[in-house]
Amino acid sequence: MEKPYRLQRRGGDGSRPVEEDRDRADVEDDDGRRQCGRKTRLGFRSQAMDDVCEGKDFSFPKQEEKILQWWTEVKAFETQLEKTKGLPEYIFYDGPPFATGLPHYGHILAGTIKDIVTRYQTMTGHHVTRRFGWDCHGLPVEHEIDTKLGIKSREDVIKMGIDVYNEECRSIVTRYVGEWEKVITRTGRWIDFKNDYKTMDLNFMESVWWVFSQLHKKGLVYRGFKVMPYSTGCKTPLSNFEANSNYKEVPDPEIMVTFPILDDQEGAAFVAWTTTPWTLPSNLALCVNSNLVYVKVKSKSNGKIYVVAESRLSELPVEKAKKGTPNGAVDDNSLPKAKGSTGGKAKSSVVAYEVLDKFSGSSLVGKKYVPLFDYFKEFSDMAFRVVADDYVTSDSGTGIVHCAPAFGEDDYRVCIENQIINKGENLVMAVDDDGCFTERITDFSGRYVKEADKDIIQAVKARIVECLVWNLVFYMHLRKEGWSKLEALRIHIHFAGDLIPLSSTEQFPAVEKLKDQLLENNNKTKWVPAFVKEKRFHNWLENARDWAISRSRFWGTPLPIWISEDGEEIEVMGSIEELERRSGMKVTDLHRHKIDHITLPDKRGPKFGVLRRVEDVFDCWFESGSMPYAYIHYPFENAELFENNFPGHFVAEGLDQTRGWFYTLMVLSTALFEKPAFRNLICNGLVLAEDGKKMSKRLKNYPSPMEVIDDYGADALRLYIINSPVVRAEPLRFKKDGVYGVVKDVFLPWYNAYRFLVQNAKRLEVEGLAPFVPLDQATLCNSPNVLDQWINSATQSLVVPYLLKFIDNLTNIYVRFNRKRLKGRTGEEDCRTALSTLYHVLLTSCKAMTPFTPFFTEVLYQNLRKISSGSEESIHFCSFPEVQGKRGDRIEQSVNRMTTIIDLARNIRERHNKPLKTPLSEMIVVHPDAEFLDDIAGKLKEYVLEELNVRSVVPCNDPLMYASLRAEPDFSVLGKRLGKSMRVVAEAVKGMSQEDILSFEKAGEITIATHCLKLTDIKIIRGFKLPDGVTEEQMDAAGDGDVLVILDLRPDESLFQAGFAREETYIKEALGSPLLDFSMIPKHAVIIAEETFHNISNCNFKITLSRAALAFNEKAILEDLYSVDCIENQPAVDVVLGEHVFLTVGDYLASTKAL
Repeated sequence: MEKPYRLQRRGGDGSRPVEEDRDRADVEDDDGRRQCGRKTRLGFRSQAMDDVCEGKDFSFPKQEEKILQWWTEVKAFETQLEKTKGLPEYIFYDGPPFATGLPHYGHILAGTIKDIVTRYQTMTGHHVTRRFGWDCHGLPVEHEIDTKLGIKSREDVIKMGIDVYNEECRSIVTRYVGEWEKVITRTGRWIDFKNDYKTMDLNFMESVWWVFSQLHKKGLVYRGFKVMPYSTGCKTPLSNFEANSNYKEVPDPEIMVTFPILDDQEGAAFVAWTTTPWTLPSNLALCVNSNLVYVKVKSKSNGKIYVVAESRLSELPVEKAKKGTPNGAVDDNSLPKAKGSTGGKAKSSVVAYEVLDKFSGSSLVGKKYVPLFDYFKEFSDMAFRVVADDYVTSDSGTGIVHCAPAFGEDDYRVCIENQIINKGENLVMAVDDDGCFTERITDFSGRYVKEADKDIIQAVKARIVECLVWNLVFYMHLRKEGWSKLEALRIHIHFAGDLIPLSSTEQFPAVEKLKDQLLENNNKTKWVPAFVKEKRFHNWLENARDWAISRSRFWGTPLPIWISEDGEEIEVMGSIEELERRSGMKVTDLHRHKIDHITLPDKRGPKFGVLRRVEDVFDCWFESGSMPYAYIHYPFENAELFENNFPGHFVAEGLDQTRGWFYTLMVLSTALFEKPAFRNLICNGLVLAEDGKKMSKRLKNYPSPMEVIDDYGADALRLYIINSPVVRAEPLRFKKDGVYGVVKDVFLPWYNAYRFLVQNAKRLEVEGLAPFVPLDQATLCNSPNVLDQWINSATQSLVVPYLLKFIDNLTNIYVRFNRKRLKGRTGEEDCRTALSTLYHVLLTSCKAMTPFTPFFTEVLYQNLRKISSGSEESIHFCSFPEVQGKRGDRIEQSVNRMTTIIDLARNIRERHNKPLKTPLSEMIVVHPDAEFLDDIAGKLKEYVLEELNVRSVVPCNDPLMYASLRAEPDFSVLGKRLGKSMRVVAEAVKGMSQEDILSFEKAGEITIATHCLKLTDIKIIRGFKLPDGVTEEQMDAAGDGDVLVILDLRPDESLFQAGFAREETYIKEALGSPLLDFSMIPKHAVIIAEETFHNISNCNFKITLSRAALAFNEKAILEDLYSVDCIENQPAVDVVLGEHVFLTVGDYLASTKAL
């Protein structure tokens, strides 16, 4: 249900209600028109504007729906594209969302920003192709099919058939396309859904192949291992973009394990700490820090000798000898339960151990130890020894880290660097795709790794008599968990399993080689806000790692790599034509089930067999990063279009894409062309629920977008979100009332100003004058009226940040202060000048606001264009307003100061309970700017006197006559800049004399303690100084640090008479009729309304609104027969009382019944 929009009565011109308006009779000069306008087809040209309804009767949502229908009828978007064909291209990249979910406020926000920029660029002389895109591959789609079909493992897919599985995936990727198009279109966004692109299209996939083949030719692709987050539910590695979005507290065991040192005479053991016992069977090394100090300690309770970092000795548990146990063996149940991430900090640990020796970590490098298990005994020559690396720290664990290279990124790197394993060789994996131990781990084969933790701990204890395990605690550990919310993919996915670190054989673009070029290209781009580029994105690029782009899945673009049976011959296909030529087969689809069977003959001869395609598919982020090329099928088509306009001009997405789409775009464009992919980027923040939490369908903590649009309109929603912190990459707490506030504070005043123009333009016709035709702007530039000059000047500076302020000034300054002129009370010529000025200002502001509020500006334009020859059919075919004439900086500043003066004077009146109806004798304006004072005492004077009801305005340029000056440093500006010098500078500023302050204001700067301070660095505070013999009740002042306003509040009898006369004049103008003394009212007049006024200029009076009535000859009425001859254009007639005419309704009814 639509909400009523009008909360309070405003002036008919849309201006703010003030006390004067509230107290007077509620009369309006609007010709009595209340209809909502004749029903005419949008775009129809007539010689006059249509009537318009009151703001309370204007439904923004319904008007938007009419505009949408009209846009469809006239093919407005298509026409705009056709009209701009041939103009310079403005290339916009639209990031593809998944179509497996419905659009939310995040999509609407990004879509609105994209629509604003592309509409603006179109209006400034560009051709902007806007095609919607869909991300069709990847885990979100596969997961839905897995859930639907009950698929639990890769083997289930193989048994079903990859062809059946992939076609199931294909069938759901466009499930919500219709809903997306409905919502996006309703928000006012113009984008081509019919000519969209999909990442599963043949042309798109072929361009992705070309991108990869180019990387391969440049030597930027290699095959290697990488430890990656691995979903045991989805059976695939995940990119950091996918996995990093969800961390959840889950219980993990924390243990310390001893590793006996080989051939140590004292039987010492290294103590390592881990929270992943399931990785212990794959241990190949221990890592220390060369720069840390380590100690060899002896337990005073059982004589065991351990090696740990000195700084972590306090972390060793305090052991107690078990009664009756030889040599004091450890009773695990007697150990204290520690708290925290690294076990309990037992204060008595230091005294429980005797320090035998101290040495550096570097001295431990190379020492061998006894492996916990013999699953990897073939590595004994190079493995099971101590290595060193700086990633080992002194703030957790024991200073000794157990390394399992298959399950830790640092573990893998350290083992490679120390030749425990060799880069590029197949790494023996102990865990399969389902997260279960392989047959190599004989004791736990087939067991799910996380479920085997406890049994592994027990096996370590039992396997080697010298090995000890301290069970410290099960602690809450932030770990990637089953529920992974893929914000970067903008869809919710439930991974039915843990995310574990797992090494995987992948294809890697060598991103680290491109790091310097990436940073250089980033500097070539412009971001809004800039700090995201300079900090967040810069840091991400600076720490860029090689990117694993292959996935062991089914529904995606297959890697175009064919490899021989012996692994020696590798071919990368860069096009369909190349694959067809090499294979001799026709290719119509590049998905796995269509090409996996295709083989290539080995160039070395038949005896080497054939080349078969590797099974993996691309990471879907590689596909979206290829979008600038693939969506236009480059280089197979549109080569000139691409090469003449790359990098693209503009992209926009959310903050989460800094590590997602923005990153992949930059990496691939840098690798391919040594250029950034885009020139300009807008990065928005997140839209949260009103309570600051993430929007949740389950919690129902936000209104649906369509509900908000149906209540208040899409324009209000658009303006609300883009005029918020979210466009500065900050979070927005979405409030539905905030959208309503935009309607109330922006659209209704704007509409009422437009309505005021239409009413008074049509009034000219009603009064028998020539129809209103706006004067040309060249004529208006010469208007002598100061407010015409001001509003025309302000219109020249219509840039985005000031548009809303401009609309506020239009309604509450120009229209409000010019009501008499606009209503024709200063003469017809002046009226037409004022109306023409308002017309052109409204038309210009509509054009400037068109990218932001496409519906409302179209509504206004369609009526305004009716009296303008040669206008475009739609406002969206118009050019963006250009500067015409010179700006009047002085008059703009003077009018702005005038509004400040009026606000300050009203504040004084309110403090002293002096309503605006009470006239005052004098107002003094104190300011050093002589030109401003000339304006206030000259061309702006009449507006000040009228608004404030004062008899005279006295300018004063002596700041010390009525004020004392003092200076205060602006700490918010100077604090960071001056640092420790702030105190000295602050004291000096506060100690400035009045003469110093005046000199500073004149010079514009002052040097204090070697620091040059400007006018913006110091606040000059003007305190009011009462004249001698005057009290605060008689005179008061208010200032804003720039101008000081003083009001003389003393009563004067002559002022009361002037006030009453002013009130009488106002009522006459409002009624459009002279006032008569009540004694002159005929006794036969009909009283329509009466209103009594109290304490108006110390007077009480009553206004009676009456109308004439028929008067009868009383003497004749006493007779039965009398003659009526007073009706114009009618002959005289004899009337019989009681037969032809009745004195009352009762007489008539009585006579009827009698008959």
